[in-house]
Amino acid sequence: MTALITEADVDEIALGAAVLGTGGGGDPHVGSLIAKRLIRMHGAVRMLTVADVTDEDFVVPVGGIGAPSVSVERIMAESELLAALEAIERGTGRRPTAVMPIEVGGGNSMIPIAAAAVAGIPVVDGDAMGRAFPEAQMVTYHLAGYGPGTTVLVDHHGNEVVSRPVNGEWSERLARAVTVEMGGGATMIDYAYGGAVARECAIPGTLTLAKRIGGILRGRDAAGRQLRDDERIDALCTDLGAIRLFDGKVRDLQRAVDGGFTRGAAELDGVGADRGSTFRLDFQNEMLLARRDGALAAVTPDLIAVLDLATGMPMTTDAVRYGARVAIIAIPCHEKWRTPRGLETAGPAHFGYDVEWTPVEQLAAAGTEIAR
Repeated sequence: MTALITEADVDEIALGAAVLGTGGGGDPHVGSLIAKRLIRMHGAVRMLTVADVTDEDFVVPVGGIGAPSVSVERIMAESELLAALEAIERGTGRRPTAVMPIEVGGGNSMIPIAAAAVAGIPVVDGDAMGRAFPEAQMVTYHLAGYGPGTTVLVDHHGNEVVSRPVNGEWSERLARAVTVEMGGGATMIDYAYGGAVARECAIPGTLTLAKRIGGILRGRDAAGRQLRDDERIDALCTDLGAIRLFDGKVRDLQRAVDGGFTRGAAELDGVGADRGSTFRLDFQNEMLLARRDGALAAVTPDLIAVLDLATGMPMTTDAVRYGARVAIIAIPCHEKWRTPRGLETAGPAHFGYDVEWTPVEQLAAAGTEIAR
């Protein structure tokens, strides 16, 4: 079934993608402005379900790579979108018939919509992460044993780099080095495959999910009931099966651009029912590790999102500020990340964290038992 993404849909998709992006994936506001402008110029974007993709299709994931802090300060040029699509066609000899988010996170959910509008092709309602991750090999294609294939990087200067990395890890290493030389941010295409592989690997329905999340955060639950500001976070947790980990105030923040990533940590003091407790978040573009009073509360690949305590609006890692009052929620990740291959690729050990991955719902249940 083909649906349409109109200018009116973009803000809700961007809001929901900012939650699923766990702080990374690029700035959703900037991405939504680009997408809305191009839809206004070129018309609504057709959206295909993953099941509607045919074997004859050539599905091209397109998005941004680099530090989120850079993407806010240096806005992507619209010319990069067509340049990237033209480069992948030259590099593979195949014309893209659809684009797809590589991750349903922040601005990287908006870039494919913008690319679809300017190129006049559909966007697929799915992605290759079910969230955002900081490294190029952290995709479901990699989990299924597929390599990155022909990879394209372009920037606003008109530079174009086409490579054929031998595997996902090399794709990350090469792309990160090129991105740093391009000023810390670039437009990227990788894991461009025919329709059969896209159907096998894509996590379906994630743009639709993002829109549903955005609707809740704008004050409307799944049944259409109006929500007060103070009801939105709990309504979101109910809808997603998420856990509300902590309400607190940011008392310390370290953040820097390092090696093409935004890295750092935030320390929180509890407020309300959590007064007297502390909380720490560690991030590398995305929020990856959460500790409450020194004990593990959630860890990658489960999703950790930071929401404004008063409004429920999501915060990216570059938008968190000293003194901000926030709620921290955790969402169980897609089952593909809970496999041995998934945990090897994006679990805590990969990022150097000396903790064992435990499903966030088990951590929450254990914490409830202790509290009793």
